[in-house]
Amino acid sequence: MIDDPSSSAFADPLRLVFVGDVMLGRMVNQRLQQVGVDYPWGDTIGLFRAADWRACNLECVISDRGRPWSATPKAFHFRSDAKNVAVLKAAGINAVSVANNHALDFEYDAMLEMLRLLDRAGIQRAGAGADLAEATRPSISRVKGRSIALVAFTDNEPGWEAGPLCPGLFYLPIDVTDERARQLFDIVRESRRSTDLVVVAAHWGPNWGYEPLAAHVRFAHALIDAGADMIFGHSGHVFQGVEFYRGRPIMYCTGNFIDDYAVDEIERNDESFVFNLEFDGCRMKRMTLYPTVIADCQALIAQNDRADSIASKMARLCNRLGTVARWLEGEKILEIRG
Repeated sequence: MIDDPSSSAFADPLRLVFVGDVMLGRMVNQRLQQVGVDYPWGDTIGLFRAADWRACNLECVISDRGRPWSATPKAFHFRSDAKNVAVLKAAGINAVSVANNHALDFEYDAMLEMLRLLDRAGIQRAGAGADLAEATRPSISRVKGRSIALVAFTDNEPGWEAGPLCPGLFYLPIDVTDERARQLFDIVRESRRSTDLVVVAAHWGPNWGYEPLAAHVRFAHALIDAGADMIFGHSGHVFQGVEFYRGRPIMYCTGNFIDDYAVDEIERNDESFVFNLEFDGCRMKRMTLYPTVIADCQALIAQNDRADSIASKMARLCNRLGTVARWLEGEKILEIRG
């Protein structure tokens, strides 16, 4: 770890890519029985391959085991075949958040198999485990001489909270005074001391809404005060604006990236971005957002007026959070400077 996170001790720039919910179950899983493992990424896959480190929220369980969760009522259960861990490998995914409301959709055996599959594939994961210690443990990646810690938690599914002897998720309510939140802040502080970049993945909030909740703003600021370099939010079906606090980016919600969901024609839950963050040393200098749409169970780069419309919406949302976002028409990217 370098003592000054703003230092340019690392001459080689670092490019990190984030996308929101990647759901490989149901009809996506069926499609993967007929197409190659790179299919769900569509024409966005080049953006992943050009990056140095890539992360997503894995909004399903990858396993051939288990039965649908029935201990408490649940409307949707998402599972993808065990072989589809190769889909993540196809895009070069380095790390996934598994603290979400679908990791236990097919009970404990399926979740634990997924964790083993990710480990064998060399994909870092955070936010779930065989016990509380594993669920709260950050994953550590090493890229271009730098170490990246991923800490993941969720405020969804309190019944799935991991315990000292019980498998589950790193669950906590979005309340800075809660004991579990204080534990999270301590984990972030320790990660700050031992790694160069600290990413906190937050699977939080309701399915809908373009504005971050006031409690989320307070909580995100507290995470950065504790030492987080960026907040990678997801869970909502639509994206929210990007805020900078103490020079660190907060992506409150990155939206849906791959799924088979019905599309709300007003809310447009099929729209999002590839979030590309460029670091000079260990401080972000530039963020470029590539507008995307979901069609036929795959992510695609938005074109023409659709790209303009998606970017314009995000620019307005960023502006409300005090962030200037500029649409570069020639490159079809939304640029945010650090």
